[in-house]
Amino acid sequence: MKLIQIGVASVILCALLSVIRYLAMSQVFAVLFPVFSIILIGYLYGRWRPSDIGTVNRMNIDVFVPALVIDSLVANDFDLMSYKWLVLAGLLVVLLSGVFAVMFADTMKIDRAVFVPSMMFNNCGNMGLPIAVLAFGPNALPAALVLFLASNTLHFTLGTRIVGGKISWIQLLTMPINMATIIGLTLSFTHVTVPESVMLPIHMLGQICIPLMLFTLGIRMLSVDLSAWRIGMYAAIVRPLAGLIPAIALIWVLPLDLVQQQQLLLFSILPPAVLNYMIAERYNKEPVNVASMVVVGNASSIITLFAMLYYLNNAA
Repeated sequence: MKLIQIGVASVILCALLSVIRYLAMSQVFAVLFPVFSIILIGYLYGRWRPSDIGTVNRMNIDVFVPALVIDSLVANDFDLMSYKWLVLAGLLVVLLSGVFAVMFADTMKIDRAVFVPSMMFNNCGNMGLPIAVLAFGPNALPAALVLFLASNTLHFTLGTRIVGGKISWIQLLTMPINMATIIGLTLSFTHVTVPESVMLPIHMLGQICIPLMLFTLGIRMLSVDLSAWRIGMYAAIVRPLAGLIPAIALIWVLPLDLVQQQQLLLFSILPPAVLNYMIAERYNKEPVNVASMVVVGNASSIITLFAMLYYLNNAA
C-alpha cells in the first residue's frame, strides 16, 4: 500500500512539474510573471517601510496615465474609423458587463460602487496590449489599442461617476486622462508630427505609469484581511463571464474581421484593471476589497487566458 501511495505521489508530482514547465515556457507566463513580480516587490517594500501611497496614486492618475495615453496614440498611427464596429463592440461589452455585475451585486448584497466598476473595466492596458502582441503579432496592436481607449474613456467618465458620485461635465472634460485622450486623438487624426524633444519626456512619464500601479498595489495588499478574499473570488468568476457572454453575442451581429473578433474575445475575459484600485483609493470606496478583486482576479486569469488563447490559436 505504501508503495502505491508513493507511486501515486510521484505521478502527481511529475504532472505538476510538467504543468509548471509548460507555464514557464508559455507566452502568457512571460507577460504575467513580470506583473506579479512587481506586485510582490511592492508588498515586500511595504512590509519593510510602511508608506502612504495616496499621493503617489494621485500623481499616477493625473500625470503618468495621461502621458501613457498620448504616447500610445501618437506613436501608433492608425485610422480609427476602420475600427468603428470594434469600438461599438468594446463599449457594449463594458456596459453589458456592468448590467450583469449590478444584478450579481444586488443578489449578494454588495455595494455597487465597490463591485461593479471592477467587473466593467478590465486590465486591457498593461496586460491586454502585451498579450495581444505576443500572441498575435504587431498587426493585432491597433485593435487592442482601440479597445483600450474605448474602455478607458468609459472608465474615467461613467466609472468615475459610479465610484465618486455626481461629477459635472466640466470636471469630466478637464480630468487629465480625458484631456490626454482628446489631445492624442487630435494629433493622430491630423497627422501632426510632434518633435522628438517633446515626445521623449511624454514617453518617459508614460513608462512610469504601469510599474508604479503594480508597485503601489503590492503595498496596498498589506491591509487585505481574510474577509476580503471572498469578494476577490467572486470577481475571479464574474469578471470573465460578464464579458464573454456579450462578446460572443456581438460577434454574431457585428461585421468584425478575424483579428477584431480575436481581440474582442481576449478583451472580454481580461481581469479587473489595476486602475480600479487606484480610483477606489482616491474616492475611499473600500480600496481593500477592490485590491482583493484586482489581485485575485489577475492571479486566476492565467487559467482563463490560457483557455482563450488555446481556443483562438486552434480556431484560426
